[in-house]
Amino acid sequence: MNRLRDAARTPVGACAAALLVAMVALAVFAPMIWGDAASVVDTDAIAQAPSGAHPFGTDALGRDILYRTLVATRLSAELALLATVIGLLVGVVLGTVPTVLPRRAARLLVSAVNIAVAFPGLLLALFLAAIIGVGTDGAVLAIAFAMAPSFARLVQTLSASVAGRDFVAAARVSDVGRLRLLTRHVLPNIAEPLVVNATMGAGSALLAFSGLSFLGIGVQAPDYDWGRLLREGLDGVYVNPAAALAPGAAVVLAGLAFNLAGETVAALVGLRTPASKRKAGKPPEPHAPAPAVVAGENPVLVVENLRVAFPGQGGWTAPVRGVSFAVQAGEAVGVVGESGSGKSLTTLAVSRLLEAPAKVTADRLEFDGTPLESTSDRVLGTSLAMVFQDPMSSFNPTRRIGWQLAEVSRQHQGLSRKDALKRAVGRLAAVRIPDATRRSRQFPHEFSGGMRQRAMIAMGLMGKPKLIVADEPTTALDVTVQREVLRLLARTRREEGAAILLISHDIAVVSQTCDRVLVMYAGRIVEELPTAGLPGNARHPYTRALLATVVDLATNRDAPLMVIPGRPPEPDRMPAGCAFADRCPKAGIRCHTEDPVLTGDAHRVACWHPHDEDVPLHASAIAGGPV
Repeated sequence: MNRLRDAARTPVGACAAALLVAMVALAVFAPMIWGDAASVVDTDAIAQAPSGAHPFGTDALGRDILYRTLVATRLSAELALLATVIGLLVGVVLGTVPTVLPRRAARLLVSAVNIAVAFPGLLLALFLAAIIGVGTDGAVLAIAFAMAPSFARLVQTLSASVAGRDFVAAARVSDVGRLRLLTRHVLPNIAEPLVVNATMGAGSALLAFSGLSFLGIGVQAPDYDWGRLLREGLDGVYVNPAAALAPGAAVVLAGLAFNLAGETVAALVGLRTPASKRKAGKPPEPHAPAPAVVAGENPVLVVENLRVAFPGQGGWTAPVRGVSFAVQAGEAVGVVGESGSGKSLTTLAVSRLLEAPAKVTADRLEFDGTPLESTSDRVLGTSLAMVFQDPMSSFNPTRRIGWQLAEVSRQHQGLSRKDALKRAVGRLAAVRIPDATRRSRQFPHEFSGGMRQRAMIAMGLMGKPKLIVADEPTTALDVTVQREVLRLLARTRREEGAAILLISHDIAVVSQTCDRVLVMYAGRIVEELPTAGLPGNARHPYTRALLATVVDLATNRDAPLMVIPGRPPEPDRMPAGCAFADRCPKAGIRCHTEDPVLTGDAHRVACWHPHDEDVPLHASAIAGGPV
């Protein structure tokens, strides 16, 4: 109900609701109220112009055009909806049958659907109407069969995307039959986009049906819909132009109502974001107060009590809750943690890349000595570089690499096209991309994964970055390319003097690359420590668990791998005490009731029962077990 109310408050939703309510009311009550008046023949008022008695005039038999237009709402809407339902059902059948047919028959059916989709819908409806026959039934079937190929194509595309998911593969392994697989696993997962397209398709069906009736092959006398009334009005348009205005306006408004309703339904099912601002109260405060940050002498980034919240059906959810840290100039800081711990959200927040409905708040958020909210985009574009995890999705696939890099200098530094491209080639060469001039003229898909990642770093170097935020830049790369990228980041740090904030799942990579490591869990930093001396100086049970799961050459291949049992808590179901308590072997009563504060100087830890620094790391001392 909250989502429905939010969607109805948008301009599109409000217009759609008003038009649909008016159309439904007219379809239900107009025939009962004005049905008789719309059929009365008045030979004394034939083809009259608009007047007080007849606002849109009368037709060739003296019948009131306004009454007839209002009464025709029921038949016009019923026929459009009936054609849409039939077309949707036929389309679902045509789209899903190939999954149960033999391969040759399935290919023939898919080819037939593709050929039918190539023809304009109205032209196909005219062709089918000529074959099926003139009249209401023939027009309904013609429009339905003309709509079916587009629905079938949509079903085929959506089914193909769902068929590749893991739960479908698991069902196949479990020997689930094709028909059951289709009805239980595929169709329920494509229902929402089908509903959206069917709602919009109803408007097209209404226009198509009015067109057929206008041509004389749809509704036949004595019945009438808006298309037939429009044709009758155009016959006397030179005598009474207003006679065609009422049915024409009705067709336009009804078609607009269906299309706007489709837009609203799309917002409701989450395919598009509603334009309304959700009011979910005040974002939640963290359970434990965030400690103050010792920024040091030359900080490039200071974050104090950072919170990121998103509105939901039950209120606000805070995936990041009270994060505090600082990055010194030229320093490399790593951020590690499991998926969902808030690492990427933290970096996106400090890079000002989170948009509404996200709510970002902080007691102190400064970049290069200036509050981040007052820092201009030009400064951020040249002083802060972002290296994303998947450069293939970050680069524009339709533009050449060189021009994408040059755009940074043209936008933020005001260079000419020639100078910007020259600088881009130089930066590609600086990150050791061979034959940089030729490569700058290539598209992203012509680069390997490692070259794309290096090109992404080169884009960050188009300015003079003081901070490079690398969000898991080596996750999708093999170990050889991963080593090259990490060496490139280290060389960039050394030559450019830039600080690095490295996000990674691999604490071993961070310990070899960074000066300090921030360990995040459930939206908070649970330990901050120097990488020198790892793993022996780790004190938080979660940090020690992460270190114990790292596999290296010294790992006993005959022993089972170590894992951390359980799962991190959901952001909207955060416990009252320590978020790691349910997975920690050292947890006590206090751990389940009080959230520990991050305390310490150079080595900070948020734990009521931290390990002693002189205790060696053993698998038996962590929250884990063999797998």
